[in-house]
Parts: sequence; structure tokens; C-alpha cells
Amino acid sequence: MTNQPRTRQELYDRIRRSSRDEVILEEMIRLGFWPAAGEMPKDPADEIRRKGEIMRELEDLRAQNRQLHNEEALKKEALAQRLAESKRKQQETKERRERERQERLEIWELKKQQEIVFLGEGVSAGLNKTECDRDRLQSYGLPEYGTSGEIAAAMGISLGELRFLAFSRRASNVSHYIRFKIAKKTGGERLISAPMPRLKQAQTWILYHILEKVNLHEAAHGFCRGRSIVTNAAPHVGADVVINLDLQDFFPSISYKRVKGLFISLGYSEAAATIFGLICTDAAVEAVELDGKTYYVSLGDRHLPQGAPSSPAITNLICRRLDLRLTKMAASLGFVYTRYADDLTFSGSGENLRQICNVLKRTEAIATHEGFTIHPQKTRVLHRSQHQEVTGIVVNEKLNVDRETLKRFRATLFHIEKDGLAGKHWGNYPDLIQSIEGFANFVAMVNPEKGGKLKEQVQRIKAKYRPKRVKRIRRKSN
Repeated sequence: MTNQPRTRQELYDRIRRSSRDEVILEEMIRLGFWPAAGEMPKDPADEIRRKGEIMRELEDLRAQNRQLHNEEALKKEALAQRLAESKRKQQETKERRERERQERLEIWELKKQQEIVFLGEGVSAGLNKTECDRDRLQSYGLPEYGTSGEIAAAMGISLGELRFLAFSRRASNVSHYIRFKIAKKTGGERLISAPMPRLKQAQTWILYHILEKVNLHEAAHGFCRGRSIVTNAAPHVGADVVINLDLQDFFPSISYKRVKGLFISLGYSEAAATIFGLICTDAAVEAVELDGKTYYVSLGDRHLPQGAPSSPAITNLICRRLDLRLTKMAASLGFVYTRYADDLTFSGSGENLRQICNVLKRTEAIATHEGFTIHPQKTRVLHRSQHQEVTGIVVNEKLNVDRETLKRFRATLFHIEKDGLAGKHWGNYPDLIQSIEGFANFVAMVNPEKGGKLKEQVQRIKAKYRPKRVKRIRRKSN
């Protein structure tokens, strides 16, 4: 140990690190007043040294304890900071979500003003899909309408009116149709659903701007421009056998889903197809009185109404594949096929008659596969020796009107011209003049020579018995 004297500060530092007695002992040993450790047996200074070691150990323990206390405090402080940060982030997230909710609400309100976003339960899922298949639309020569706004603008109506016409409700106090029944020629009654003016205008727009632009199969003759019951019957004139079949519940069997699928197949977006499908279909309803108000409650799913201007064209388009398959099947068996609305007609001659059973079986199978049902009581197989008739026209040798019916019609005209309108009737129409005029036009369409004479007679009856309209002259006020 060096004998160099220590400074006062160094002594203070040494005393703080050990003890005063230990420092004095070390100084006495340094200055030679006390022997070094281990030189004196049973050295009394060992107690001082041991005490110093204990004091240093105790100080170390105190330092460790202070450090532990500092760590706990740091942990508590860190935890408090994390909690504060978490609350701050939660508040920011809450505020951000509220802003986003408000923004979505504003976008939704704006979208509702510009687009239709809901048209009833079960039919609104595809209203957000507004993309059209342009190539397919162009192949049919159809205009592109993908959104409800585009449809409303093209129709010249407001978005609210389009929503009103297309909305699907299970119960409503408004009906878009006037429903009534008319007698069928074959017996029974037929339900007619005549659309109200605004809906009829929308359906007519769809008919002119979309449906009539698509080419039909050549076998279809009903409700087709340039075709008629005459063109439908002509291919079967002179055949050895004529087979007539009828599709049961033709219009009601075509559901809203099939009509919507038709418009999608043409290339329209799901949103546009939904709107077009809803405008062109309706459900059977029952009028219910409740608290002095009338409610129209749906009895089933939506389908094509018989009486809407768009319905016949839709049936022809939906039947394109049916017509194609039946035409190919008939040709393969040596038969000719035509269709007028729900009336299916096949004709054949010679050795092909042995395929009659195949024609009937395969027609039923194809019709079923296409979603239709053959009426079990309206299938007729007419041989050449029988009275062969296609959609009301005789086709045995040439196109003609049934002889007995024509005889009765001539007799009716004779009595009307002689005795007047009272007590006379023809057909099921309440207006006798319109009824006889319509039948005369029908005869003229089938047989112009016979029909021309009957039309002249009807004109004489009209001139004689229908009162002339007197024009009212409004007097000008002086």
C-alpha cells in the first residue's frame, strides 16, 4: 500500500463506500501503525473489516432495492402511458368510424336520389350490378341501359315514377292493373290483366325499344310483325295429318326470374334486367278490405300478365330455344312445326306418319325441359279425312274458314241487315258491330274473295244502324 497522502475528498469518498473505522484502520496500516491483515494472530481489526464487508453488502442490497422500486415505477408509468394511448386511439377510431358512417349515409342518400337501391324483398340483390355486356347488346342491335337513372331518362320519366312502377310489394293499396275475365272459345274463362296507363306506357316502351328489335325463330307466328294465323296455318295445308298441342297456363308459367334472365341473356346489367322484369310481370292478387281501405295482397310469385303489351313478345323470345329444338326434332322425323302463342302445330305426310307417337313423346319431353307443360286435354291428331284446323283456319286443301261457321255468319248478317241489331249477337264481344266487323276482317284475311263481300255487307249494316256522331258546336258567348 502506498504511503502517499490522500486528499480530503478521497477520504470522504472512501468513508461513504465503507465505514469510518475501516478507513482509519486502512490509514493506520498504510502509515505503519498497525500490521497488515493476516500478520497478527487474532487481529482485532478483523472485526472492523468484517463490519465493512457487511456494510458494503448492505449498501449493494439497498442499491438493488432502489433499482427495483424504480423499475416498478417505470412499469406503472409505462402502463399508464399505454392506457392513455389506447384510450386516445379508441377515441380516434370512434370519431373516424362516425365520420365514415356519416359519409356513407350521405353517399347513400345521394345514391338514392340518383339510383334505385331497393325495389322490394327478394328482388333487390342485383341492383348494384350495373355493368352491361356491350358486345352482346351490339350483336342484337340493342341500346345500352345499365342503371336505373339511364332507364328513367330513356323512358322520359322521373326516377321516383320508375321506382313506383317497378316496386314489388306483397301487399299494397295501389294496383297497376285492372283485372277482368273473358270467355274462352273452348269454354271456361281467361283472366285478363290490363295495365294502368303509366305502366302500359313503360311496357310499350320496352316492347318498341328492346323486345321488337330481337329476331324471333321462324317457327313463331303469333304477335309477330308480318306474321299471322294465316302464315301459321299455311305450312300445314294439304298434309295427311295435323297435330295440335297446347301449352298449359302459358303466361302464368313464365315467372319473373325467367323474364329477368331473358334481359340478362340479351346483355343487360342485372340492375336493368331486374327493373325490366318487374315492370313486365305481376302477381295474382286478392282484394282485401281493412279499416275502410282496399289492399291488394299477392297470392303467389310474379309472372307474365296476359293483357300487358310486352307479354306476347317476351313469350316469343323465351320460346326461341323451344322453337329451335322442336323445329329440329320435327324435321328429323319428316314433320313441319309452327307455333302461334301457346298453340303448337305439327304436320306430316306419307311414311312419316308412323312417327306420330315419337313426335308427341319428344314434344312433351322438350316442352317439359324448357319449363312448359303440354295440356293433356287439348292434344288433337287430325287426319286428312277429318276437319283439319290450325288456329281457326281450315287447312285440308287450302286456307279456308270453317264452312258451318261461315254459313252461320252469313245468316247472322242477313238477319241484322233485315231486322236490325236488337236481339242479335256474334261471338263473346258486347259490341255487335265490332264483333261482326272483326270476323269479316278475319275471313278476308284467310279468303280475300269471300271476305271482301262480307266486309261490304258489314259496312252497309254500319251505315244503316250505327248512329252518326253529331258534332257539338260550342256557342261563343257574346
